[in-house]
Amino acid sequence: MAIESDAVEQELELAIHPMDQFLVKPLFGGGHGDIGMFTITNATLWLGITVLCAIALMVLGTRGRAIVPSRSQSIAEVIYVFIYKMVEDITGKDGLKYFPYIFSLFIFILVANVVGLLPASFTTTSHIAVTATLALIVFVAVTVLGFVKNGTAFLSLFWVSAAPLALRPILALIEVISYFVRPVSHSIRLAGNMMAGHAVIKVFAGFAVVTFISPAAIGAIVAIYALETLVVCIQAYVFTILTCVYLKDALHPSH
Repeated sequence: MAIESDAVEQELELAIHPMDQFLVKPLFGGGHGDIGMFTITNATLWLGITVLCAIALMVLGTRGRAIVPSRSQSIAEVIYVFIYKMVEDITGKDGLKYFPYIFSLFIFILVANVVGLLPASFTTTSHIAVTATLALIVFVAVTVLGFVKNGTAFLSLFWVSAAPLALRPILALIEVISYFVRPVSHSIRLAGNMMAGHAVIKVFAGFAVVTFISPAAIGAIVAIYALETLVVCIQAYVFTILTCVYLKDALHPSH
């Protein structure tokens, strides 16, 4: 019994490596340590695939402009109207001029998340380097826009005029800290959710292999995969709606 237990443990250890799927590796030879600034990696490949898929959906899928839309055109139109309405509701009419960027951001994150669910794919949005870049671009752009649009009046975002005078300096400090934490929470939320969900799927997939394709393990994989499909859409939405909220603060900074 002890020998069988050791064999099962060794097999389990060999079968389940949930974090290996997040390793960045060169496409053309070399090891993990040989990655340089211009090395083409699996992350590079899947970022390119994400862009191509987004172009295929939004450009090629809608090129017909048919009165009776095709399936791809219907999907593109639904997404377009949904994001347009969200930007208008949160930021107002002033924010609609920034809709193309916000829409592009949503499409990129959504497609990257969905592509990451494909077998043997690489989830680019599970890496903080990708999500932090997106979050920093939003943070810098919104901050610059706030000062360009409002001048020093943008600083009123940090001054809670409705609070008692004695508390305003303390609240101002909290607001400043909260403001500069935005890109951290913005990026970690997306990367953390993507990494956690995919790791859980890999763990249950390993259990299915070790237990000789157990029906319970397969059922768990299907359930988690369905949940993760919902999560990838929600996370794209959350990232985008937070971008809209930050844009609203830049356009209308007064409390």
